[in-house]
Amino acid sequence: MMIRPRRLRKTRTLRDMVRETSLSVKDFIYPLFVKHGRNLKEPILSMPGQYQFSVETVVEEAMETWDLGIPSLILFGLPDRKDSVGSRSYADDGIVQQAVSAIKKMVPEMVVMTDVCLCEYTDHGHCGIIKDGHVDNDATLEVLARQAVSHARAGVDFVAPSDMMDGRVAAIRRALDDEGFSDAGILSYAVKYASAFYGPFREAADSAPQFGDRAGYQMDPPNALEAIKEAILDIEEGADMIMVKPALPYLDIIRRVREECLLPVAAYNVSGEYAMLKAAVEKGWLDGTRAMMEVLISIKRAGADLILTYFAKEAAVLLNKNRM
Repeated sequence: MMIRPRRLRKTRTLRDMVRETSLSVKDFIYPLFVKHGRNLKEPILSMPGQYQFSVETVVEEAMETWDLGIPSLILFGLPDRKDSVGSRSYADDGIVQQAVSAIKKMVPEMVVMTDVCLCEYTDHGHCGIIKDGHVDNDATLEVLARQAVSHARAGVDFVAPSDMMDGRVAAIRRALDDEGFSDAGILSYAVKYASAFYGPFREAADSAPQFGDRAGYQMDPPNALEAIKEAILDIEEGADMIMVKPALPYLDIIRRVREECLLPVAAYNVSGEYAMLKAAVEKGWLDGTRAMMEVLISIKRAGADLILTYFAKEAAVLLNKNRM
């Protein structure tokens, strides 16, 4: 007797019935960049379809995102000035703080998240305080905690520390609790690799390091067991959700973390992954819609509960259309 798996692939209806992995707009977290100014929507050249917004226009973008059924966004800020310690990161009138307040006023049910890191705010572009030519881990924790508290004061639902300093989740959790923000959650960039796929983001957020690199604090790409260690440490320190970043070169890591972790797991479909697909589509080398959906479903299939992706709106339109 011949076994015929093709019987279950014969029609679209059958394929839909037996599909093992499903993708929903509720899985998406949409990254947005916000800067000082008025009525700005400036294209990011290396990320076609993505923009730097001012507060007014990022609110409009948030409302459009919500109307598509996407439940959450994460904000990255471009400050009006930088210094060696990233002091604008925790200013009450900082750009992210303003954007959080404005979005929560207009779309109160949206889950608003914020990146907590110093790279966008420091004149040297590193993710922490520099001492003797190196990032000082413990000196950085105090600033990250102040930044997180300032975001919570503005009304954020989740802070997302992306700096990869040791102990930062515990420091942030303690500071939030001490200041009365025990309901503010932490989505930790628990497993963040020193990746080549961050290039376009550094243009978008104006966050490229001015010397050296970030290999001394971000994870070494060949390491897998270390990913589990980092995830477990952040869980023990009080993270509510954890993230793997990037996604596509680390699908195996997403799977390993998912198997070891009882918390929701997010994966970041990062700027370089987005940009290379867009470039291939522009060249006519790929079917953009099919490639986008295949990328997103692969991340979900690997084990991610949530996907941070610049494709969020584009994919949501397609998913909503197919559901009708």
